[in-house]
Amino acid sequence: MSEVTQLLRDWSDGNAAAREELLQLVYKPLRDLAGRHLQRERDGHTLQPTALVHELYLKLVKQRRVDWEDRRHFFAVAAQMMRRILVDHARRRKSDKRGGDMISLELDDALDVAAAESIDVVALDVALENLTAIFPQQAKIVELRFYGGLTIDETADVIGVSAATVSREWTMARAWLRRALSAK
Repeated sequence: MSEVTQLLRDWSDGNAAAREELLQLVYKPLRDLAGRHLQRERDGHTLQPTALVHELYLKLVKQRRVDWEDRRHFFAVAAQMMRRILVDHARRRKSDKRGGDMISLELDDALDVAAAESIDVVALDVALENLTAIFPQQAKIVELRFYGGLTIDETADVIGVSAATVSREWTMARAWLRRALSAK
């Protein structure tokens, strides 16, 4: 059992010291993940990787009795929370500006979209919600791969399906999202 998995289990058992030790251990990977997401944003964005990780930390410490399975499960939950933070931030900015200066992410790696093309986080969130209604597993795969940075094999482990299934669903989800986002 990995150190992260053991700390997650100790945290689930109510050990606050394990939670703090875990968060110190995963801070750098979470900050790296946040940095990758924020590199895709437009110039002049206001959210920095450290701030994103700190907001994520505040959400994580509020988790009471989570039955953490392992490191991958933790990063899957963290990816979902990071998505929520980015979308909420974009919505606040949009609301503040009444439609202006939305945060944009380039999805060149995640969705094979040309590097120059970018979409806003809110549009991606709406598209993912629509995808969830139709193909929930595909939406979960996008969330884990794009927001969580998980590989095909790691995603397969988290969801409990084969890597081939994840690969096939990932391809279909990217095509669906490309079509949904280009219609905006």
